[in-house]
Amino acid sequence: MKRARQVLGRTNPGRRRRPDRKSRIMDIRFESEARGDAAAVMAGEGGALMDAGRALDERAGGALAKAMKAARFTGGANQVVEILAPANLDYGRVLIVGVGDPAKANALTAERWGAQAVRRTLTTGAETLALLPEAIGELSASQAAARAAFGARLGGYRFDAYRTKLKPEQKPSLTSVIVQAEKAPKEDEAGAALAQGIAFARDLVSEPSNVLHPEEYAARLRKLEAHGLEVEVLGEKAMADLGMNALLGVGRGSERESQLVVMRWNGGKKGEKPVAFVGKGVTFDTGGISLKPGPGMEEMKGDMGGSAAVAGAMLTLALRKAKANVVGVVGLVENMPDGKAQRPGDIVIAADGQTIEVLNTDAEGRLVLADAVWYAQEKHQPAVMIDLATLTGAVIVALGHEYAGMYANDEDLAKALEKAGAEEGEQVWRMPLAPAYDKMIETPNADMKNIAGKPAAGSIIGAAFIKRFVREGQKWAHLDIAGTAWKPAPYEDPLSPLWATGWGVRILNRFVKDRE
Repeated sequence: MKRARQVLGRTNPGRRRRPDRKSRIMDIRFESEARGDAAAVMAGEGGALMDAGRALDERAGGALAKAMKAARFTGGANQVVEILAPANLDYGRVLIVGVGDPAKANALTAERWGAQAVRRTLTTGAETLALLPEAIGELSASQAAARAAFGARLGGYRFDAYRTKLKPEQKPSLTSVIVQAEKAPKEDEAGAALAQGIAFARDLVSEPSNVLHPEEYAARLRKLEAHGLEVEVLGEKAMADLGMNALLGVGRGSERESQLVVMRWNGGKKGEKPVAFVGKGVTFDTGGISLKPGPGMEEMKGDMGGSAAVAGAMLTLALRKAKANVVGVVGLVENMPDGKAQRPGDIVIAADGQTIEVLNTDAEGRLVLADAVWYAQEKHQPAVMIDLATLTGAVIVALGHEYAGMYANDEDLAKALEKAGAEEGEQVWRMPLAPAYDKMIETPNADMKNIAGKPAAGSIIGAAFIKRFVREGQKWAHLDIAGTAWKPAPYEDPLSPLWATGWGVRILNRFVKDRE
């Protein structure tokens, strides 16, 4: 019966045709005089047009100002007024996008401005969009142009790989964005690399689990070798030889073989200890024998968001030729109920020799990370180690979808991540780690249990469990990204779609950049 189910389950749209990614590939150019079918200008608080907008308004005989007044436009961040076929202008439509107080604007303001303009133009029939950015806040005109271009790349992202019956008006028409600038800003090359890494992470999280199972996931990561990464894949036999029974136990109920993928970027000094990123990659999480409720279970295709962030960050580092040594380790498993599946009450021996009583098979991500963080330390002796995981629903209860929960055993590391997150719009909130929480995972039957047994401090308990596998003296941080890896409505941001955000790529890239 298993073989029959496996054959039936191989109806795989990814094998019948290559998913069409063209809907989100945006051609970005920089020209001293930007022309297009549509144009976007900035307006500040109070509805005051900035220089480029005032010039257009003068040519259009005040049509822009009139439209703003009629729409009660105040210039608030992301607020938009659209004027169709304004007189005396070559543009078929003009978008006035608010930036709030220009004096307080930052890089994220310019990014969201560019993203909002693209999103509002994407399916309008316009093929080219002219962005007319200006110096705002501490950004020069060139810096604002670079950030607007980056935002345009993110704002144009769509995952339409399996939509075969889109109506013409639903299909993206916009294919190119021309950003007004005297020349291409030097920051744009790094921005393009970062956008590509984020898109890669979003694609991974968005793929259905019948397509992106552990073996297919590993195969996609192998292809990153084309960009200069060294990629190694360990199958179940290799992991069994290493004693990685915590990770392997999670995948026992699946017909798909678990994988451990190691990605290395050697751009720093020879012999310099690397930064290690470790990601949870549960390609689908039913909860195992501790089965999850049915409603909302489809979202568990995204339970590999931590691994996607690591993969996207590694791609970004390779594309921008980062001057750093970095290793990414991701544990890829599928957590399924089956006759061979791990049971509540089972005791497993992790790779470092510690024993774990598995009281709940739905607390599986920490089991995957236990062996993955051991591997990162054992094989690579990193200077610092950061793990990312969609680990707990409890962190959403605590922080919603705005901040990731951060746990750290080193003050400098914690401050560096807080700084990187604030700069990149991927904010973290430091949570406590204390001996009292560690005691909550003690059990008379093994060295530890994988849940506390009480519905309290769930995210902290997960971090305390992972900390048991962090060696003395190892600088380490854990990011619980269950609330930020994907976002439901109404948490819409022009920089990301409603589902997969690619959260983590930016903060990891910035963390490395700040150390280069």
